[in-house]
Amino acid sequence: MSVNINAYQQYRNSTVETASPGALLLMLYDAAIQNLEGAKRAIEGNDMAGAHNYLTRAQDIVLELMSTLNMEYQISKSLWSLYDYLYRQLVQANVKKSVELVEEVYGFMTELRDTWREAVRKAGRTAAVSGGKSQGICMEG
Repeated sequence: MSVNINAYQQYRNSTVETASPGALLLMLYDAAIQNLEGAKRAIEGNDMAGAHNYLTRAQDIVLELMSTLNMEYQISKSLWSLYDYLYRQLVQANVKKSVELVEEVYGFMTELRDTWREAVRKAGRTAAVSGGKSQGICMEG
């Protein structure tokens, strides 16, 4: 059994290490969304320790998203402000164990993920048409 777990872990590590910046960004959004779903279930199930764990993971992901921004671009400054707001909402959701605050952040995160997914898809299509030259997303990393 440990061989299977080890193989899966190696696969996951390889997936992350070889992913494009856009794909990594989508992985972060997906992980945040999964943690928000878990937090909501935990709060509704009165599992406050579980809710705390899910919410702190979501907070960590938002901090990671903030750290990847290239602040030379105006869009990055706007995203930083939004991420800062979402982070503060997550802290409050954790303090209050508030499903409403979790749902608010969930709405923003799913919308952002869907927007970036479309941008990554279009950037990939543009790169294929232009012979592989990147036209896409400005992220450090």
